[in-house]
Amino acid sequence: MSYFQQVVQHNMAPIKTKFFYGWIIVALSAMGVFFSGPGQTYTISLFIDEYIKEFGWSRSTVSSIYSAATLLAGILLFLIGRLIDKYGQRKMVVIIGSMLAFACFWNSFVSNMVMLFIGFFLIRLFGQGSMTLLPNTLVPQWFIKYRGRAFSFMAIGGFISSAAFPIINAWLIKTYDWQTTWTVWGTLLFVIFVPIAYVFTRNKPEDIGLLPDDATVLKRTGQEGQKDETIFEENWTLKEARKTVAFWLLLFIVAIPALVNTGLTFHLVSILGEGGIKPAVAALILSLMAIIGFPITFISGFILERVKVNILLAIVFIGEIFMIIIIFFTDSITMAILFGVVWGITGGLERITLAIVWPSYFGRKHIGSIKGVAMTMMVIGSAFGPLPFGVAFDMFQGYEEILLATLILPVAAAIAAISAKQPVKSETLKS
Repeated sequence: MSYFQQVVQHNMAPIKTKFFYGWIIVALSAMGVFFSGPGQTYTISLFIDEYIKEFGWSRSTVSSIYSAATLLAGILLFLIGRLIDKYGQRKMVVIIGSMLAFACFWNSFVSNMVMLFIGFFLIRLFGQGSMTLLPNTLVPQWFIKYRGRAFSFMAIGGFISSAAFPIINAWLIKTYDWQTTWTVWGTLLFVIFVPIAYVFTRNKPEDIGLLPDDATVLKRTGQEGQKDETIFEENWTLKEARKTVAFWLLLFIVAIPALVNTGLTFHLVSILGEGGIKPAVAALILSLMAIIGFPITFISGFILERVKVNILLAIVFIGEIFMIIIIFFTDSITMAILFGVVWGITGGLERITLAIVWPSYFGRKHIGSIKGVAMTMMVIGSAFGPLPFGVAFDMFQGYEEILLATLILPVAAAIAAISAKQPVKSETLKS
């Protein structure tokens, strides 16, 4: 029997490392977040004009199909979470990675609106949804004490993806065509990502004789003799979590940034245009947000090892309040840049905080089911985000009213975050 066969059969660590194998898992998770790219809006947006040009469809038609497909994919994400809990990340990464590859191949053959809807649905469910959900349930299995920094390193994959995919896709579409571009990503997923993820992924450290954070049972000698110290974390089932007030508060909380940020991003050019800001500046603001957000995201993981997660969540929403107030009064490039900086800081803190709060509150054993419900709320929030802004603009010929109304959401979310204290299992089950 070859070494590879022994590794697969006995679920051993596939390679020996001088450092904790969990950091290999973080690298694999970052790779997974990177390869969620085909299903992300920053990828799909580059294909929209190609579809309109080739098939003669209207922009509103393509947008409506995209929103409907995204909504349906979001609703089904909780099922993916349950499957992750049942079968483990290692098996699911093969299934999801292969299905995402298939989705890319499917999109390369799109020729009518039904095929487009199916293509959008598959790419959103297995790309933007599942390939983001998988890493966010895998990393918490390997880290408890150092979970924050692990998420920070994993986030690098997302930033590389958002920076690389638009550039690569633009070049591929211009050099070849949109069909070839989809085929390239399907091939890379199937030939590179899926095999690497299968060989190196392990569901949890206990599978290879380790503990989270590379912890060991420490024996200290004192006046009272020896005692064992181990890392302890309460694990909640989805049913148990639903009995807590914190669970429902957090579901409300995670939907707000998705709704607000998607609405602002979708209509940013138009909103800034109301203040006399040119479209080129709007594009600069989006880039500035990403540039500012990257180091903040990286730092926030370390901050969360020292600060309670619900307190940092409250700070995130206070930042959103200032962000909305700034864009409300933006009528110069200086104000637009200030908006971009605050948006970048807020988004950077938000990205890790919303990822880490679920395993921090409810443990790692059933995180797939719990996080799947959260992802469903986030995707639904993002699907409905642009609509209120569009309706308000048609009604009032501007955005002042909807921006003032939107302020209610982060205010309510900040109050909810402060109220959403980590539940204690024993007390909850007694009630």
